[in-house]
Amino acid sequence: MDVPAGSAAEPAGDAVPDVRLVELTKRFREIVAVDAVSLDIRIGEFFSLLGPSGCGKTTTLRMIGGFELPTSGRVELRGRDVTMDPPERRPVNMVFQSYALFPHLSVIDNVAFGLRRRKVPDNEARRRAGAALELVHLTGFDRRSPAELSGGQQQRVALARALVCEPTVLLLDEPLGALDLKLRRQLQVELKRVQVEVGITFVYVTHDQEEALALSDRIAVMKGGQIEQLGTPEELYDRPRTRFVADFIGTTNLLAGTVASVTVDGVILDLDAGGRCVVGAHGLAPGAAVEIAVRPEALELIPRPAEDPAAADDAAGSWLRGTVEQSAYLGTSVNYQVRMDVGQRVVASVPRTQGRISAGTPVMIRWRSEDTLVLGRPAGPENEQEEPR
Repeated sequence: MDVPAGSAAEPAGDAVPDVRLVELTKRFREIVAVDAVSLDIRIGEFFSLLGPSGCGKTTTLRMIGGFELPTSGRVELRGRDVTMDPPERRPVNMVFQSYALFPHLSVIDNVAFGLRRRKVPDNEARRRAGAALELVHLTGFDRRSPAELSGGQQQRVALARALVCEPTVLLLDEPLGALDLKLRRQLQVELKRVQVEVGITFVYVTHDQEEALALSDRIAVMKGGQIEQLGTPEELYDRPRTRFVADFIGTTNLLAGTVASVTVDGVILDLDAGGRCVVGAHGLAPGAAVEIAVRPEALELIPRPAEDPAAADDAAGSWLRGTVEQSAYLGTSVNYQVRMDVGQRVVASVPRTQGRISAGTPVMIRWRSEDTLVLGRPAGPENEQEEPR
């Protein structure tokens, strides 16, 4: 198949986006599935809609494809309003989790099906279908039936069938969700390779944070039908703007505390878990209640003498005291669950080269101030906000 120029890595500049959503809303009776979502998806971008079940990501994708009509708002593709257009009048195609292959057709005929519906001559349809199979590394599988293929191979056929008609935008609804972990990771690499090679825009729906981080140029994290935060994988992981994003993207430790003092360089927090934290934040007054997030890989564990439990009280920097409850060996690292002296637990991910710390060992937990993210007031009945719909 012909490969358009450009790739996902190229800047979009002031170009008209491939997809523009304007105040897009979808209601199912009293349920607001998508609530006034607005965003631009750039040309050649691998863009993911990420969130838990019921957050509105699949409904948003289906409205882009024309499989659901919005209650209000607008969908534009390359600057053209397609809000009320049926799927066949939109320059998009869709890959489903279920593959949706025709069991009575061969692999090549499955891939060529859409071309033949468009009255493309048979020789040309077979040539383009063969090129699409080559793109997904399935050359030589032309005459097999879908039943003779593995799950991963069937998903590649579905991808080739979607790409062969050369859509402007390819929509993918959890396409790897039915596959085992190892195969999913293999196909993630293949998906990204194909997207970069073909150069078209992918809009990808997933609930798998690791998958979204690995594949995407940008990610929209959704909650309650709204976009909680939109940014690059690095921005979402390193600088989440809300408690939900910090907790949903990867693993994090959420710690509540109170501002003990303010210095020219930042603030010192007394943590409810019994330790202290130094952060570079400004604009916080003594006595203010705050919540911080620290990633497990930012924590350092240091065994401490059991006979001197108060040894850390005068320590400088950010620290906690606790006892190792359990550990999990993960190959390149060891994950520890540490119980604080006041009962709260944190997770630390330590390189395996530092040696294993056995359960029951008292430890000092340290981290750098630059690895602390201040989220705001801690969650609690007195601070809770109304849950988005």
